[in-house]
Amino acid sequence: MLRVSVAATMLLTLPPITFAADEPERPRMYFADTVSGRPYSKDPAVVKFKDKYFLYYSLSPYEGKPTHGWNIGIATSDNLFDWRKIGALKNTGEVERNGFCAPGAIVLDGKVHLFYQTYGNGPRDAICHAWSEDGIGFTRNSTNPIFRPTGQWNCGRAIDADVIQHDDRLLLYWATRDPEFKTQMQGVSAAPLDSDFAVEKWTQLNPDGPILTPELPWERRCIEAAAMARREGRLYMFYAGGYNNEPQQVGVAVSDDGVHFKRLSEEPFLPNGPAGSWNSSESGHPFLFQDEDGRDYLFYQGNNDRGRTWYLSMVPIGWKDGQPVLLPSLDR
Repeated sequence: MLRVSVAATMLLTLPPITFAADEPERPRMYFADTVSGRPYSKDPAVVKFKDKYFLYYSLSPYEGKPTHGWNIGIATSDNLFDWRKIGALKNTGEVERNGFCAPGAIVLDGKVHLFYQTYGNGPRDAICHAWSEDGIGFTRNSTNPIFRPTGQWNCGRAIDADVIQHDDRLLLYWATRDPEFKTQMQGVSAAPLDSDFAVEKWTQLNPDGPILTPELPWERRCIEAAAMARREGRLYMFYAGGYNNEPQQVGVAVSDDGVHFKRLSEEPFLPNGPAGSWNSSESGHPFLFQDEDGRDYLFYQGNNDRGRTWYLSMVPIGWKDGQPVLLPSLDR
């Protein structure tokens, strides 16, 4: 594997964000990167690494940006609520030339592994892999992009990566579209857990069709952003239904083998907020973080202005009779 180190940008403490008295009440975690001049962060992924929490998120293009297109920002926290930006990944190589974003993160063998997508290449966008020993500077996999789907049922694009260990394999979940580029669907691939996750190590487990496709009215024409969790031997997929701001909302499906999934409800598990709330335009792009103490947290993105701004937030998750339940927010 080619080891090209990517240095983090200078440390940056975000300025405080003030709110007018008549602004909607905001949740305990309410994070956005303001480097562009407005609050804008999407696609959260969280790990605990070396006694700190690391948050990876998508950072959009803006005038004067030192990197081209989208890239990935990095923040840390001691309590999962209060986050401080500490860096960002820069474009590396031809694969990332047009931009990259939507990270999935996991800690394996003392390293943080990111699985993320290229952006700006239309149907040629694909999944890439990088790893880090400090959570900030990442080494790219020399075979990037490591995965794009095959089969006549899809357009060849793969985005919104998330990974989870399952037996002796690492399962990689991704979203793709139909050949007409209209309907977003879910797929899954696998690689040996003890491999380097290079392109030749991945096997597409759904060669003949999607593992989950939009069927319910609120899902419209989009299921994306799989967020995986394990509970009592079963795999749970928290997923985003609907394209951004339609509104996008979060549903849940369950599987015993990681390939065949059944929805737990016909209604969203985490809907967008009511009119006037901070997330009235959507609650979208989930990431399920399972902490070392056994507590689970659902991270997600939201806004109330149809995407002019984007904030990241989180809600605690409990379990009852094999079903996830939303818990009241708490302080740590």
